[in-house]
Amino acid sequence: MVIPVTLLAAEASVAVAANFTAPMKRIAQDFERDTGHKLTLAFGATGLFYTQIRNGAPFSILLSADDTTPLKLEKEGLGVPGARFTYAIGKLVLWSKKPGFVDAHGEVLRSGRFDKIAISNPKLAPYGAAAIAALDKMGLRERIAPKIAEGSNITQTFQFVSSENAQLGFIALSQVYENGRIKEGSGWVVPSSMHAPIQQDAVLLNPGKNNAAAAALLQYLQGDQAKAVIRSFGYELQSSMKPSSQ
Repeated sequence: MVIPVTLLAAEASVAVAANFTAPMKRIAQDFERDTGHKLTLAFGATGLFYTQIRNGAPFSILLSADDTTPLKLEKEGLGVPGARFTYAIGKLVLWSKKPGFVDAHGEVLRSGRFDKIAISNPKLAPYGAAAIAALDKMGLRERIAPKIAEGSNITQTFQFVSSENAQLGFIALSQVYENGRIKEGSGWVVPSSMHAPIQQDAVLLNPGKNNAAAAALLQYLQGDQAKAVIRSFGYELQSSMKPSSQ
């Protein structure tokens, strides 16, 4: 006898790094349609999710903005061993809503032709840490420090720039990328050599251990349909979506 998929449907709660908001919303729609399972999504800073999970937040999965937080959760007994993998590799972009304001090499940073630059809190957001590393690489951190407007996460940082309260800012490329290009304003995609790789790992958390929807989502994220969505937002992928090696 064939059991209707609706009878097998489960629900999973997923903590999603803020930079992955747009692709995850699209993936979730496809996933729910294709599997019958339901997802409850929460978006925010990876560092804050880590604190919430340690304090008992019942998330089934964490889609982190880094690879260190899932590893810590696994080592602390809060993540399921062997279920961790890299779902995306993020790209950092220096972006302005104003066309032509950011040049192709980021030299606007040296010009000082801006009052405010938005950067995510580097202690909570890996994209913020990558931005600070890039400024260090350019020898500009001290000069630019007085102009930094710090966002609590990458979403707030983007809002600072999109509202033009900051003339430019370091954000996730996925926030302004569509159909193979930056869809608005001007930007410089920061070379990956200027910061540590923004390797974003997924981890199955203890509340999701026996959850059919959580297991199905982790598998779905490694499938061709989800990978196509992830690429379309400017992320790179590890070859064959290999498990994280740490």
